[in-house]
Amino acid sequence: MLELGYTILFISLISIILWYYYRALEKIGIKSKKRILIVIAVLSLWLIPHYFLTKTGFYSDFTEFPKIPIFMISPLFLFTFILFLKNKNSRVLDAIPIHIPIAYQSFRAVIEVLFYFTFLKGILPVQVTFEGVNYDVLFGLSAILMGIYAFQKNASKKILIIWNIIGIGVVAFAAFTFITSFYFPAIWGLSNSGVSPEFAQFPFLLLPSFFMPSAIFMHILSIIQLKKKC
Repeated sequence: MLELGYTILFISLISIILWYYYRALEKIGIKSKKRILIVIAVLSLWLIPHYFLTKTGFYSDFTEFPKIPIFMISPLFLFTFILFLKNKNSRVLDAIPIHIPIAYQSFRAVIEVLFYFTFLKGILPVQVTFEGVNYDVLFGLSAILMGIYAFQKNASKKILIIWNIIGIGVVAFAAFTFITSFYFPAIWGLSNSGVSPEFAQFPFLLLPSFFMPSAIFMHILSIIQLKKKC
């Protein structure tokens, strides 16, 4: 059931992204089917090789160098930076309602609940949950309210930008908590990571390969949109 929860959340978020991307393309008169297929192809080319790598046990040894940050997180941050650098003036960004990337962040409340049950199952250490030092669940809940606020015509763009910047900081701290728990557990006073090798399998590895990067992606998208409207 736990694995199913991660999978359902992944499918739901992908569906939301594709739907609003499709609507934005239609709005500005660009043929959308080809673009949608390209997005699906890129995502598949990213996730499928990592899936097969997990089957070899490549990511399972947390005593080695930090493979997950190097091979999963870093490439996606670089991709996001290059993508927005080349497309910051794209009409597609303007065609997406500004409340959508903000409300999208509400998924972080759901993922935190999944983390908690993953901890109860003995797969994750307590510090990466809301019983530890990860309070991303509160930010996820705030996304619901901020999404409603952003929907208002008189919503302050500056407040929304500040909220997005705070959100990036919260993701960064959560990433720090996870990475140090995996590879540098002594920071938390532990002799070993407390992370089960089971976490180095899909769908759990959707966290560094999709969930966390998609949160950063949406924050940056939102900031670009809001700055244009200030």
